[in-house]
Amino acid sequence: MSLMEHLRELRTRLFRACLAILIGTIIAWWLAQPVLNFIQEPYCHLMMERAIQKSADHHTLPAGWSCPFVQLGVTDVLVLKLKIALWVGLIIAGPVWLYQLWAFIAPGLHRNERRWAYLFGGLAAPLFAAGAYLSFLVVSEGLIFLLNMTGPDITTTLEITRYVDFVTGMMLVFGLAFEFPLGVMLANIAGIVTGKRLLGWWRFAVFITFVFAAIATPTADPFGMTALALALSSLYFASVGFAMFNDKRRGRNRPAYANIGDDEVSSLDDYDVEPVEAASPIGGYDPVDGPAPVAAPAPIERPRPLDRGFDDVT
Repeated sequence: MSLMEHLRELRTRLFRACLAILIGTIIAWWLAQPVLNFIQEPYCHLMMERAIQKSADHHTLPAGWSCPFVQLGVTDVLVLKLKIALWVGLIIAGPVWLYQLWAFIAPGLHRNERRWAYLFGGLAAPLFAAGAYLSFLVVSEGLIFLLNMTGPDITTTLEITRYVDFVTGMMLVFGLAFEFPLGVMLANIAGIVTGKRLLGWWRFAVFITFVFAAIATPTADPFGMTALALALSSLYFASVGFAMFNDKRRGRNRPAYANIGDDEVSSLDDYDVEPVEAASPIGGYDPVDGPAPVAAPAPIERPRPLDRGFDDVT
């Protein structure tokens, strides 16, 4: 295909992907409110428990109680639902736009590259979902830790847009962090790093995961940070195990004589050596003349005095 044909195909693929995302967003508009209620549930559950504790009998909610969120702008909730519908629409239309992307890239890949692409594509979505779910649990526990620090005499009311952005941002960060093992596996498949070297870096990798977990988790308690760090460390060691298996399968870091026993004589047939032709008989030789006499050395002239070594100019 020429360059213009590639560009036309890219235009067609992008149009189909955008159309699928638009249809998915329209469908997701009716799911935006249930998704919003699900995101609000940790905060609303905590506020409901506080309201029950402040009630007269400590067992029932006060009359007319509702989840205490605040809307600062007139169109904040509308824009928030549109944003949630877009995210959910991307998930619903995921098979379509991923197929369009794959259909454009796949013709330029070799057969083994396509096989690895299937593996990475099959692992990327579950890892991202696991990271997002873990972040939701961490945020739920983090809200309990943070809001309990305010005390009973302080009224807590969150702005709904900032709260949803905080939760979805954490889910995105955790989901992308869980894709880190795929990068390690890709580096090993490309031959950049071996499994033995990755195993030697385990102390540095664990330290980096704990530092990242300390920065990414929203709370100062050690429980959420430890959960994220242990999950990332486990995924790193799983990727190291895959790298070791891949190195063993490909025979990396093995000398040429690895398959020869200790009491076995190696054969030249195992190496790329050109066969030696049969020796031909050596015939006679011509006689060599004797060495010629060396001429006597010529006498060396005596050096001239210094006063005669200059010319008219000097």
